Amino acid sequence: MARVTAIPVWLRTLLFLVVASLAVAGSLALLWRAPLEAVHPASIAPPEPEIVAAAQRVDVEFSAAWSAAAQTSAPLADDFTVLRRLSLALFGTIPSFEEIRLARQVPAERRISWWLDRAFRDPRYGDYVAERFARVCVGTESGPFLVFRRRRFVDWWSEQLQANRPYDSFVRSLIASTGSWTTSPETNFVTREVVPKHGPDEARLAARVSRGFLGIRLDCVECHDDFLEGNWKQTDFHRLASFFRETDLAVTGVSDTAKAAYQVRMRGAAAETPVEAGVPFGAQWLPAEGKLRSRLASWVTHPENASFSRTAVNRIWALLFGQPLVAPVDRIPLQGDLPPGLDLLARDFVAHGYNLQRLIRVIAHTEVFRRSSLSPTDAATATAWTSFPMTRLRPEQVARSMYQAASLSTVDASSHILLRLQRFGETRDFVNRYGDQGAEEFEPVTATVAQRLLLMNGKLVREHAKENIIMNAATRIGALARDDAAAVEAAFLAVLTRTPSPQEMEHFSTLLHGTKRSERARRMEDLYWSLFNSTEFSWNH
Repeated sequence: MARVTAIPVWLRTLLFLVVASLAVAGSLALLWRAPLEAVHPASIAPPEPEIVAAAQRVDVEFSAAWSAAAQTSAPLADDFTVLRRLSLALFGTIPSFEEIRLARQVPAERRISWWLDRAFRDPRYGDYVAERFARVCVGTESGPFLVFRRRRFVDWWSEQLQANRPYDSFVRSLIASTGSWTTSPETNFVTREVVPKHGPDEARLAARVSRGFLGIRLDCVECHDDFLEGNWKQTDFHRLASFFRETDLAVTGVSDTAKAAYQVRMRGAAAETPVEAGVPFGAQWLPAEGKLRSRLASWVTHPENASFSRTAVNRIWALLFGQPLVAPVDRIPLQGDLPPGLDLLARDFVAHGYNLQRLIRVIAHTEVFRRSSLSPTDAATATAWTSFPMTRLRPEQVARSMYQAASLSTVDASSHILLRLQRFGETRDFVNRYGDQGAEEFEPVTATVAQRLLLMNGKLVREHAKENIIMNAATRIGALARDDAAAVEAAFLAVLTRTPSPQEMEHFSTLLHGTKRSERARRMEDLYWSLFNSTEFSWNH
């Protein structure tokens, strides 16, 4: 037997000191970050007049609808509630204590515009909104082995959003692109729907296109005609699917090749028959020549195809409000009554080059978006957006918001890698236990007993509220605040993005009064736990 040489004591001591030093350095790194930019109120530009004018036109339509229905709108919410809504929608988390302090320095009439200017430069915007769109395009599952790279697809979406590429342009790329799923990430839209020994599934791709980009559940007539509304026929769906019949997959990636005809056995037929490519409406917008997928992409994104622009508006509205203007989000009628603002915003979206950032700015500057979530007392039955709709936070929003509230500085791309890795791991574990909503993200959900218990007793809440001077804001606030009132106010701003009411201030200041060190840390832990478990924290309002 070979003899094991013992490690000298001096070397073991040295190794211990190196590991300990690295741990301390890592902990200190979590505290450090470059300060946010200084705010110079005089240099902050007001919102663009065109944005304000477009928002006002939307408000006029809603006001007319409310008047016709004898409904009264809620008062406007305070600015920081609005910034919380924007942060949750665009970053998937509440604003940081650091960001709130900056926003307080900005003139009230310019805060939303200033916040959005910063948001669109922040990688968190691209990454989070890309993930939300990816759920529409490729779902949440890992997809077919080897030929599908979901992470690459989401990164590609993020890059398009950060560059503010026109929405119609990158939707055309999704539908018609060719190449490898690694070097041309947009082709993962196609490779997600690959069936072993068959290749890209025409029917699944048609369903993705119709639901995601046209707001139509055309796949509901895949096996039969529409017996309820009478609008769609089985042939409508399969003619759309036939546009993907040329799509092929090889070692070199996605391409368009001459393939056998797309054949389907229609309901009541004895055998399969070939189905030619065709669109369910607006045939005049379909180019006469070109590859089938390129022709389809041009038709889907045609400026006169209102279904495309309406669907984009409906999804962005749902992203900001938590609920779509038309529900379900992928079932917008081609004709008939539509809610106020939808067509107006869709036309504006087309007229300004399918600019997603501009669309977000317009909606964010409407009074509809800035209404309080408190229902008007004289219009208890009002439901037509007279107040901001309260919606439950998504699982990742809950986890990220807890993590952000536990840090006084902003957790973003400039944060230390250790901090970001920890947040990623803890968020993933929390979402797995809390339950992911999957692709049907705008369907109403109710809290389960298991979810409430996870908030009350789960590791994430416990770890980010307990005494820890290095990692947790609760302890740091208690130790560094100039007095009890300042500690309570800082905790409320960090967790709920608002200052406490007089009653809340009196209650929690009394609990903190006269406490020091460990006892004070425990009281701050109780305060944070109470705020994390409040209904207000886990709802968007």
